[in-house]
Amino acid sequence: MTIRVLLADDQALLTGTFRILIDSAEDLEVVGIAGNGREAIELARKLDPDVVVMDIRMPEVDGLAATKEICADPALQRTRVLILTTFELDEYVAQALRAGASGFLGKDVRPEELLDAIRSVASGEALLSPAATRTLIARYLAQPESRIGTGENLGVLTAREREVVVMVAAGLSNDEIAGKMYVSPLTIRTHVQRAMAKLDVQNRAQLVVIAFQSGLVRIEAPPQGRPRQS
Repeated sequence: MTIRVLLADDQALLTGTFRILIDSAEDLEVVGIAGNGREAIELARKLDPDVVVMDIRMPEVDGLAATKEICADPALQRTRVLILTTFELDEYVAQALRAGASGFLGKDVRPEELLDAIRSVASGEALLSPAATRTLIARYLAQPESRIGTGENLGVLTAREREVVVMVAAGLSNDEIAGKMYVSPLTIRTHVQRAMAKLDVQNRAQLVVIAFQSGLVRIEAPPQGRPRQS
């Protein structure tokens, strides 16, 4: 089954390169290219892609606003957004998660990493590595306005669902969790989907936020007052 991809970026050379790369994969196909956020929204509604690869800084409507509108559209519930940007700033990651994005990558990723990222997001996976998750979620939770939910209703989860959520928060894929629990990936996906439905979150990234926010998974806050490394 071919994964249908919409590219949204105002750099024509970049989108052209990405199109060649993505179309070279047998299971991926670029169905449209948008030069700004407004076009991305319009084309998403017209083309109903599986994944939108979205830049953040674009004219007219930026990628974060476009992501929020796409993810909030009931007609696009199946569409996932993968943020791909040069500006890997913590505040952008926080805003992207709030907007409903399923993944966040820098444009310096290797070609095969981008293709795998598109496949992962299309299958319902959140694209945050364990190390990135710990740092970014810690900063995300430090922002009062970023809170998705209290996480107080974790009691609605079964013991197995809580166990799966912990592994999701550790950055494990469905296949990896299935291997540890000696069940099929489909079973794990069902547990994840049920947990998201019960906690009223849109994707795995937000499920991870709930896991940290509620204390189900604990992390150390990143060091304060130290300069960022460029």
